[in-house]
Amino acid sequence: MSMLVEITHIPQFPLFLGLVFLIAILYSSVGHGGASGYLALMALFSIPQMVMRPSALTLNIFVSSIALFSYYKNNHLRPKLLWPFIATSIPFSFFGGLISINTRLYKIILGVFLLFAVLRFLFKPEPGETRKAVNNSLALVIGALLGFFSGLIGIGGGIILSPLIIILGWANLKETAALSAAFIFVNSLSGFVGMMSQGAVLSHEIIYMVVAGVFGGIIGSWMGSFRFSEKKLLNVLAVVLFFASVKLILL
Repeated sequence: MSMLVEITHIPQFPLFLGLVFLIAILYSSVGHGGASGYLALMALFSIPQMVMRPSALTLNIFVSSIALFSYYKNNHLRPKLLWPFIATSIPFSFFGGLISINTRLYKIILGVFLLFAVLRFLFKPEPGETRKAVNNSLALVIGALLGFFSGLIGIGGGIILSPLIIILGWANLKETAALSAAFIFVNSLSGFVGMMSQGAVLSHEIIYMVVAGVFGGIIGSWMGSFRFSEKKLLNVLAVVLFFASVKLILL
């Protein structure tokens, strides 16, 4: 089976690409790949579920890799903090990607995760003055849970991991963003491989989406690595995610 398929033409496709570009800027500025935003956007544009998950993970892989490189280059990545999360998230993300889920259940689960994304953008916890020692056992459990749901619904997991890291006091804002970017990249790649091994397909439009995402990721990661106040824009994004989550859960 070909990896690329024809799908119903996306209405107002230039607008759709512009929104992908904007989402990539906003998410990459805080070290995220943007899967929850892309999924919300695809839901609003009524794109078929069969291409939503692999498309979101494909964009995640490209955008998060750019953010990861930028934060790594600026010495924000802490490998010792990263390894316990990805040690369990990689296999569990692959396993989640193998599972085909009922359309209605998928929409409900995705809608709930989008609500987490809304909370993430509206209520950002502030890091403490001192970093606490990492509880590796807890990190392994968190990695496994987030990895599984990452592969299952097509996200990277960073939207939930980031506030957890801050709340637990394990890293500052820049380190958290770098950790999230790395976590999202490996989970997205693992989940994508799992999906494709089960016959998942992508639309021809993914090529244009990736280009928009890459350019947005370059701009956003550069802004996030230095100094960028994105509060108002993220609040707008939170409103969009909220309406998308309501549509997914209720309709």
